[in-house]
Amino acid sequence: MKKLKVVCFGEVLWDVFSTYKKVGGAPLNVAIRLKSFGNEVSIISCIGKDALGMELLEIFKENKLDFSNVQLASDLKTGVVQVSLSKEGSASYEIMFPSAWDYIKYNDACKNLVANSDIFIFGSLAARNDTSRSSLLSLLEYANFKVFDINLRAPHYTQDLLNELMGRADFIKLNDEELIEIINNLGLDSTSIEDSIKRLSNHTKTSSICVTLGDKGAVLYYSDKFYYNKGYKVSVIDTVGSGDSFLATLINSIKKNESPQKAIDHACAVGAMVAQSEGANPVITNDGIRKFISSKIK
Repeated sequence: MKKLKVVCFGEVLWDVFSTYKKVGGAPLNVAIRLKSFGNEVSIISCIGKDALGMELLEIFKENKLDFSNVQLASDLKTGVVQVSLSKEGSASYEIMFPSAWDYIKYNDACKNLVANSDIFIFGSLAARNDTSRSSLLSLLEYANFKVFDINLRAPHYTQDLLNELMGRADFIKLNDEELIEIINNLGLDSTSIEDSIKRLSNHTKTSSICVTLGDKGAVLYYSDKFYYNKGYKVSVIDTVGSGDSFLATLINSIKKNESPQKAIDHACAVGAMVAQSEGANPVITNDGIRKFISSKIK
């Protein structure tokens, strides 16, 4: 099976829980999962020249990620997010500002990397500051297949920013709560989740949209058809990174010409497998995915 060349742009950081810390940031989580599927994955970000930054460099090496375009800043701190978990395992976040990843600089090396990749994955959080936002918008001019991973973290976004990024995307992924908020902000009336997705597709001129539904699975709108997975029941430890692994699996499957139904089935399985594990990046193999799905089929 072919290797995809993927570039993930944005925040790389540490998720700090009450008694431990884990590597995180949606772009990094997506990158690690995509690399585990045998792809060539590069990161464009910025970290501090501090102890946490040096630890991240080791993580990049361990996961065999290309980090030649991860910039080092001597005057900025590596990103940290304080994570709080509810009794159900749902996460809430307190995101440090400023962080090194707010100051990702545009350069020719980044431009050439993006231009020569198959897929460019980016999110809304990395655009909260002028420097990284300007770099992102410049790089989008050279990207071949643009995947927008909407992660709404108040107060780090505006609807105008979301409109611009959605308008640049070839594929949009968001959750059901984010969909409702965006549809309401745009003043688009809708009668169902399918109607909301179609209206968002028409508004943004984006033909491929996926909406995750928590433990109820996901809906994929692809080539004018809807595909569904109702989710897989697991005992949730924490949901951190579940959506990131979902996206990585979905894009990996679709771009390797799997059927949309198989793509969403595998993506929901991997998202559930992450949710039943501690941290965002547990080891998951293709054989493990198949066995997990088989165990859930009645």
